[in-house]
Amino acid sequence: MTKITSTKSETIKRLKRLMTKKGRQETGQFLVEGEHLVDEAIRAGRLVQLIMAESYSPKGTWRLEDMPVLELSDHVADLLSETEKTQGVFAVVKMTPVERKMKKVLVLDRVQDPGNLGTMIRTADAAGFDTVLLGKGTVDPFNAKVVRATQGSLFHVNVTSVDLLEKLPELKEDGFHVYGTALSKATSYEQVAFEEKVALVIGNEAQGVHADVLALCDTRVHIPVLGDVESLNAAVAAGILMYRIALQ
Repeated sequence: MTKITSTKSETIKRLKRLMTKKGRQETGQFLVEGEHLVDEAIRAGRLVQLIMAESYSPKGTWRLEDMPVLELSDHVADLLSETEKTQGVFAVVKMTPVERKMKKVLVLDRVQDPGNLGTMIRTADAAGFDTVLLGKGTVDPFNAKVVRATQGSLFHVNVTSVDLLEKLPELKEDGFHVYGTALSKATSYEQVAFEEKVALVIGNEAQGVHADVLALCDTRVHIPVLGDVESLNAAVAAGILMYRIALQ
């Protein structure tokens, strides 16, 4: 087991690069923090390297002898943490796509809040959606805040970046019915009989689904607002609709 005690180590510089979008894209790897996410990465077979602070006591079910392990002095490990109170365990993980047959697809158009994106991926997993397609302008799914918000669902669901203007017609040719969320000229979701092969489009938090994307949708749906608020949070709306589709 290698141990690093210097904050100026080239290895630490390499790991910190994974905390940037450019660094992740160049290597095809990202960094996860915390025991739960590390455990999910190990079980998914995506682990590249396990990283532990010297004060961390590893989980008993991990076979450390079968893993490349890097130990860091606590003050060095702090450089990799993006949480208020670190658990002292991290992992370098491969960006390998999750292979799933597409049947229920969540499509996101320019969703920019990391917490919203992570919550949507986690909810898609819970509601039995197999795929999340990210249109241009959507936040990087390997951003640390997104990864934490997914709570490991990033390893269960196929999350892929696409050009929606190209992908949605392909889905329709493959038999998917595309439902777009909209505030006008839309049917209440309670009155919609959703098809078996579903692509559900959720738009930008402030602007909704772009007009060009909405034009490619087969059916417009909306969730009635009963109080005085103007609209629902995007992640909440996505959750309501995904469970409606899953449980209808």
